[in-house]
Amino acid sequence: MNRLLVSRSGDGRVNLAQDEYLLEQYRAGTMDGVTLYFYVNENAVIIGRNQNAWRECAVDRMEKDGVQLVRRHTGGGAVYHDGGNLNFSFITDEKHYDKALFNGIIIRAVKSLGIDAEVSGRNDFTAEGRKFSGCAYALSGVARGMHGTLLVSAELDKLPKYLSPSKKKLMAKGIASVRSRVVNLSELAPVTVEALREAVIREFLGTLGEAEELVFDESALERIEALTEKHRSWEHLFGASPVFDVEYSERLSFGEMRLMLSLRGGRIARAEMSTDALNADLPGQIAALLHGVRYDAKEMAAALKQGGEEARELADYIERMGN
Repeated sequence: MNRLLVSRSGDGRVNLAQDEYLLEQYRAGTMDGVTLYFYVNENAVIIGRNQNAWRECAVDRMEKDGVQLVRRHTGGGAVYHDGGNLNFSFITDEKHYDKALFNGIIIRAVKSLGIDAEVSGRNDFTAEGRKFSGCAYALSGVARGMHGTLLVSAELDKLPKYLSPSKKKLMAKGIASVRSRVVNLSELAPVTVEALREAVIREFLGTLGEAEELVFDESALERIEALTEKHRSWEHLFGASPVFDVEYSERLSFGEMRLMLSLRGGRIARAEMSTDALNADLPGQIAALLHGVRYDAKEMAAALKQGGEEARELADYIERMGN
């Protein structure tokens, strides 16, 4: 059975906790079909699972202005949310997951409102050559998730106020292009958050058939509250800030990367990576590949080359940099 859920909360930590709860249920096999989940976060900066909040956000300014910091359970970069962003999640299992089908639902919904939209690259939706949505993905056991934010009437001028990307990221993208490459859909047609949500629901039902409204029972609400408390915790948002012996920092093709190494006896005892890469599992993969490896550029590169495409690119970078 397919399901629909529209959150009535503007609290980003509650909304991301509900998203995480749904993913848990599919992983456990207690839900089937596809769930389409909508939420609107009021004045929040959402960072990726593997990002360093201190480096990505103007934390002090956010606290002063009452802007929430929220860490999602998927990869990707930092984004600003307000009442002009419509957030969506398709949550399901590996049997029903179909990225192309979900992309099509969003694109047809936007087109039905008079805007010519298309999929751009692997993760973005664009209109008139400008981005109005980006997606991130979750994989947990048999559970699968695809979620993103649709810019409808967001206060785009607040992005640079609360987000502080590195100079390397700005140089890579071009400062002048940051504002010009995104667009609110309301600039292109008389679209509201409510109208867009209804259009996506129509396309969802037309594509997948009937869906029931999802209502959480008492047990679900208790679990969501526990997840919300986790999302509110300092440990989840900022985590420990350990001292490392060696640090590499660079922007590679998969995104911004900061790799920190602790050495014991000339070998890597601990490796941590903060990154805005869409592959949320990448830091754990890198840590596993480097654990116990001698601190030598060639040996580190050889270990990393046993991994996937991102690990091999990191290997090439470390080999170039040397010790």
